[in-house]
Amino acid sequence: MSRLARPAGRLATGSSTLTGRLAARAAAWCARGRRDDLTGWRAALGILLRLVLLLFGAYLLARIVRAIPALMWLLSTGWTVAAWRTGRSATETPADTPKETPAEPDPEAVRALLLEAMGDAPAVHLRTVLAHLQERGQWEGRKVADLRAALEALDIPHDRRVKVAGVPTWGVRRRDLQAPSPAAVQETSTTASTAA
Repeated sequence: MSRLARPAGRLATGSSTLTGRLAARAAAWCARGRRDDLTGWRAALGILLRLVLLLFGAYLLARIVRAIPALMWLLSTGWTVAAWRTGRSATETPADTPKETPAEPDPEAVRALLLEAMGDAPAVHLRTVLAHLQERGQWEGRKVADLRAALEALDIPHDRRVKVAGVPTWGVRRRDLQAPSPAAVQETSTTASTAA
């Protein structure tokens, strides 16, 4: 019994991790369907359409498996292999993995990323920035509140009344990003005082 406990735990951990990742990706994909140029229930129609597409895909898969039951062997084998591989990284002991402290993000790199997400617009909503990051495989499963906290820690100005296409919500403005950062202003004043 104890010989099977470790592989079973690895499969269970990998399976739950895979389920969480797939759910987070599906939720992020549906959230990107929100239209920033519309307000009210019309803005959420894209989310509903993507949700219907996901449900329709699940229904079609169930119908195909019901029509060809042997396909279930292939699907379950693929899931088991993926769960086994995912479970290996999740069940590694801390002694096996080197301890790394996450690097502190560079405020200027974050400003450049925000300007990139903004494009030619004068401002961008934080939910658009979050969707931009998640499309690149970063910040999976995180929310706008997490992004606000990160910007706050880096002293990057953001505001809850940023209007994009007439819709006010949390976002950043180009003029605020192009102004010198508080750290740069403090460093310049320190350099000037030591030179005097």
